[in-house]
Amino acid sequence: MNKLRVTGGEPLLRRDLELLVARLAALGELDLTLTTNGALLAQKAGALAAAGLTRVTVSLDSLDDEVFRAMNDVDFPVARVLGAIDAAAAAGLPVKVNVVVKRGLNEGSILDVARRFRGTGHVVRFIEFMDVGATNGWRLDDVVPAAEIVRTIGAEFPLEPLEPAYRGEVAERYRYLDGEGEIGVIASVTQPFCGNCTRARLSADGKLYTCLFAVRGHDLRAQLRSEAGDDELDAAIRAVWERRTDRYSELRTEDTAALRKVEMSYIGG
Repeated sequence: MNKLRVTGGEPLLRRDLELLVARLAALGELDLTLTTNGALLAQKAGALAAAGLTRVTVSLDSLDDEVFRAMNDVDFPVARVLGAIDAAAAAGLPVKVNVVVKRGLNEGSILDVARRFRGTGHVVRFIEFMDVGATNGWRLDDVVPAAEIVRTIGAEFPLEPLEPAYRGEVAERYRYLDGEGEIGVIASVTQPFCGNCTRARLSADGKLYTCLFAVRGHDLRAQLRSEAGDDELDAAIRAVWERRTDRYSELRTEDTAALRKVEMSYIGG
């Protein structure tokens, strides 16, 4: 099945987002997902589900309000995000919870989040702190390796690894031995997966990016506005993808991390 992700910035700030979701859903059989900080999700979950959204991913880096606000620079509490997750589930939307883990800030939240969502049917993805963009102050010392995250959770709740669900799956998945669900870890810093990457990103202004850590994109908007046909667009996208040489995570050093890259708020996750 083809996978399509609506990300941001914060996509729920877009007016009439459910109309965009409906148009995307009409393209055919898709795993159509939206990634959000959850601030507005409770109000919009029902309309998004009705429009054809198949799943929602919610960012929640801690259950502690102070840590949560420090990680995300937001002015709303954790309770709003937890309420949004409940609202999405009530609307029939499966939920994934994304947790970016940063040393010295929220590694103490790993077990709290795991405990909170065990047995709920919601899947948690713990993500190594990445040097996306040039403004998040990334340092290698701030990365909590995925292996450490798995050990931390496994010491209290024994885990076993799962086989990838599909080629190019970025998360390494583990199930709780007692059957209370699964977690995943995304280890793009300590265990790069560039060689198996199948993801491209399209910005709101029509640029195609072949890597989350890209310096520049490839303009598709001009072709769209020139009323290029599907075959022409397909050929243009294939040409970009077949020429790609992205190996940023495999090559990463302290020096490359300092390069100016496209910000996450622009390119999406």
